[in-house]
Amino acid sequence: MAENSDELILVITTFPEAEKAKEAARHLVEQKLAACCTLLPGTSVYSWQQKLCEDSETIILIKTRRELYASLEKKLKEIHPYEVPEIIALPVVAVSQSYSDWVKEVTAS
Repeated sequence: MAENSDELILVITTFPEAEKAKEAARHLVEQKLAACCTLLPGTSVYSWQQKLCEDSETIILIKTRRELYASLEKKLKEIHPYEVPEIIALPVVAVSQSYSDWVKEVTAS
C-alpha cells in the first residue's frame, strides 16, 4: 500500500448521455487531469426545482491527484451540460503502490 495514498482522489460525476460522458473522459485524460475514467450506466432519482425526477445517466469515476482537483472541477464545469453538475471528490485511503505511481506518472504536474 502506498504510504502517501492521501494524494489520490476519486472524483464522481454524471452525464445525461453516454457519448458526452465518453468525450469528457477522453478530454480529462488527454489533458492529464485524470489518469483513468471509468464509465458506468446508471439511473439517478433526484429532486430538481421541486419535482421528483428519474433519468438515465452515465457515471464517470475519475482517478486523479488531489492537487489537480481545482483544475479538473473547472474543466468539468466548462464542458458539462448540467446547470448544477455533480462533482464529488472522495479521498483514497488505501491504494497499491504501483497504481499510485502510475496515476502520478500520467497526470500533469
